[in-house]
Amino acid sequence: MSAELHRIHFISIGGAVMHNLAIELKERGLAVSGSDDEIYNPSRANLEKHGLLPATFGWDASRVTKELDAVVVGMHAKKDNPELARAQELGIKIYSYPDFILEQSRAKQRIVVAGSHGKTTVTAMIMHVLQHAKKPFDYVVGAHVPGFERTIRLSNDPIIIIEGDEYLASPLDPTPKFLRYDHHIGIITGLAWDHMNVFPTFDDYVKQFDKFADATPKAGTLIYNEMDDLAVVIAGKERADVKRVAYGTHPHSVVNGKTVVNYGGKELELKIFGDHNMSNMQAALSLVKLLSIPKDTFYEAMVTFTGAEKRLNKVAESNSTTVFYDFAHAPSKVDATVKAVKKIYPNRKLVAAVELHTFSSLNKGFIPTYKNTLNAADKAVVFINPHVLEARGISEIDETFLRKSFNRNDLTFVTNINKLKTLLEESKGANTNFLFMSSGNFEGTDVKAFANELTQP
Repeated sequence: MSAELHRIHFISIGGAVMHNLAIELKERGLAVSGSDDEIYNPSRANLEKHGLLPATFGWDASRVTKELDAVVVGMHAKKDNPELARAQELGIKIYSYPDFILEQSRAKQRIVVAGSHGKTTVTAMIMHVLQHAKKPFDYVVGAHVPGFERTIRLSNDPIIIIEGDEYLASPLDPTPKFLRYDHHIGIITGLAWDHMNVFPTFDDYVKQFDKFADATPKAGTLIYNEMDDLAVVIAGKERADVKRVAYGTHPHSVVNGKTVVNYGGKELELKIFGDHNMSNMQAALSLVKLLSIPKDTFYEAMVTFTGAEKRLNKVAESNSTTVFYDFAHAPSKVDATVKAVKKIYPNRKLVAAVELHTFSSLNKGFIPTYKNTLNAADKAVVFINPHVLEARGISEIDETFLRKSFNRNDLTFVTNINKLKTLLEESKGANTNFLFMSSGNFEGTDVKAFANELTQP
């Protein structure tokens, strides 16, 4: 940790990464304070546990004083935030969180995992393998990974694995986060349009990944998914002295509902499944080979990997019903997740419920890109929280439009969480699986508790 830093204030401390960074810095002996206008769980509970939950919510310029060494500002804050203005007035050093991560990692080998989908899981797989190999490293990941207390670790270790989000760095810096890390090794898992509010056209979105590839330094490495046409085009550009490594989908088979890979003459049963996860696994293998991790160690670790939190997790199960939850919200993620669950249980009815929650997924110009993404499900349900529409200033969306957009005339549209629960309960039966997909929380529903109800006769 930089010797010049002793007191740091977080503006918008309640963010998923921001609150974990604040906790990490406090645990490393820094004086940390923070503010936000609203904080929800799990951030709220985590901050409270570590004594970092603001006493009052809202913005107050008096929190920012000349005694501070730095301010870290999150994307949730606005340009005219009074605390941010006060920091500028006092000349205090202001960081976005990716800039702060870079500043603390300049002496490290920086590995950044980018892509529209799969980046959290690939990052988590790499972390899991390195931990198993007892190789020291730091990390930044967007979800909780079993075996790791927080989603960020900053120490004096020589390597850092970073999940590289393409969303903007801060209200003062409209640069995608993954361009702020100055990676030595970059991974591109694949591209599918997202974040329409800041990248209004598909070309705008793709250009960010082209810039990411261009940022790979001489003697650096670019690992890319050869099954993704756009990733191939981007990686195919000539870049002086950049090593390019292509990966595909790890060979596997499905045996009695279990995913199996062959290594060393043995069949190894994995706890993850789906073609997209087999692609993620191959990406992780391509990376750890560059770090001189033996293949034996890689596969020993992978048989115990259960996935990152909310990334196609099994949340409840009985003899004839399994309930899954996935963070899937973009069209490519929804499509891959539904197909993965159906493939692993081809003889079970699949009821898939997706919550449209992000700005892009609620935009009528974007929704048609969900065409056919729910087709592998036997019953398809779309849930939208009307309060989210109102908060985002988006007009109402009707069932006819959604059915046409998803290309499913039997699609059911629900805007009331209790009606959704009733609908799913009425769909219970032998040999029926349920899949919840959302980057939100289904209006605060305890999905695990509800999943347990769905598995009961």
